[in-house]
Amino acid sequence: MVRYAARWFLLIFPAFFASGALAQTPSSHMERASSREAHRSPVAPLSQKLFGEIPLSTKSEDARKSLELAWDKYENAMYEPAANMARQAARKDPQSALSYAMVSFAARRGMPDASSLAKAKALLSHATPDEQLLVRWMTDIQDHHLLPAIASMNDLLKRYPHDKHVLYVTGEWLFLQQDDDRARTLLETALQVDPNFPAALNRLGYLYLDSSNPDPAKAVASLKRYAEVEPSSPNPQDSLGEILREAGEDQGSIEHYQAALKIDSAYISSQYGIGNVRTLMGDFAGARQEYDRAIPMAQNPMDELYVKYLKNFVYFWEGKPAEGRAAFAALAKEAAGKKEPNSQFQIGLAQAILAADAQSEVEQLKTLSTLLAKPLAGMNESDRGIARATVMRERARVAALQGQSKDAERAVSELEALATASRDQLIQSYFDSARGYLLASRGDYENAAEALSADPHSPLVLQQLAAVREKMGHAAEAEAARTCLKYHRSSEAEWFLATHSATAQSN
Repeated sequence: MVRYAARWFLLIFPAFFASGALAQTPSSHMERASSREAHRSPVAPLSQKLFGEIPLSTKSEDARKSLELAWDKYENAMYEPAANMARQAARKDPQSALSYAMVSFAARRGMPDASSLAKAKALLSHATPDEQLLVRWMTDIQDHHLLPAIASMNDLLKRYPHDKHVLYVTGEWLFLQQDDDRARTLLETALQVDPNFPAALNRLGYLYLDSSNPDPAKAVASLKRYAEVEPSSPNPQDSLGEILREAGEDQGSIEHYQAALKIDSAYISSQYGIGNVRTLMGDFAGARQEYDRAIPMAQNPMDELYVKYLKNFVYFWEGKPAEGRAAFAALAKEAAGKKEPNSQFQIGLAQAILAADAQSEVEQLKTLSTLLAKPLAGMNESDRGIARATVMRERARVAALQGQSKDAERAVSELEALATASRDQLIQSYFDSARGYLLASRGDYENAAEALSADPHSPLVLQQLAAVREKMGHAAEAEAARTCLKYHRSSEAEWFLATHSATAQSN
């Protein structure tokens, strides 16, 4: 099968990936910057350098410090605080394109900030050449202009192959694009630069478990090292809680979530994380109590709606699907009333996947397609593209499983067009797996297996991949797919359907 995603992503700086280990002594960029600043002229302020490396246009030391703090919070998965700190940098220097770019870049992980995105692009000409590379990369990602984003990323890696912060943000983006191998290369290189780099230790913990060859022991070891170097942060404990939940170690998961809350009693992801674990344990009353504690912690409508969304799954786990569907319908109205399109999509997809029958699911998917047909205030174009691809993949899955070949072909064709236009590797993987469902329905198991294997992060795709490999007589490969599936354990829709449909098939 032709796999153009693998080809276009090789545009990433090839010399970097062939360079091997880096011979650089770990050092503190902030310390080097501070020592240079001590020799500044008292009359004419000098331009600043981000982490002592990347020249900035701003002359404000305070703006530079706020930018570095924002970056640090982003690396530690504190996205809203990162955006707020970047806003402080922008107030200290309103002409700083990078400050506004950092606001929008961090905010995209929660409540998008379109005005800061526009401001960053408007101020681009004020930035230094290397600063422009960062700004273009951050803004092109959000605008879904992926080829220019990749070009900027290549140039950043050429210019700063030993900068751990550049290595991290580019590696993280590749992780989010599900380009696990290259993400791992960049993040492990960042650890060569600084073996105690918290952000890389954290992200690698997830990569080691969520890859096609999961290694839970290595994942936990990386996150425990993260906790050692960041003992005052709640995020290492929260990450351990999440990874242990995926690995099925529920009691250990709860203990680490509780440890995070002891550090920061308002750390919402750990609070609802305990609810997720209790749901999986069958402690449904306890799960609802934990979710109810999390709701008042929400700092914005998206967080509040997300906790309520998680709470609604409890109905399905306790065998009350009708009540669950009614709860999701009410929550969908609430999200629409609050004009929160990201939540509307998330809730609508859960309604579709957990619909009472295939026809009801198709109708719900049509509603979602209509919602996502045009740009939406409050949703990045990148996120809208991925949301559209998710809906198309689900349409293809349902149609293929129902033997509706023409409907499946139509969904696959639409998804192929979107993948070609977007050049987004994540969307490409969704196209591949959608095509895999169609090929499996036709009995073309060899090509179906290859296509499905391109999307290793979806529980439903992994379930289908295991079934296809079983039909091919490849027992070891089928078991490998089931092992990957095992480590995507969650309380949400895909895992619920995958595990419950598997149970139904075995009875």
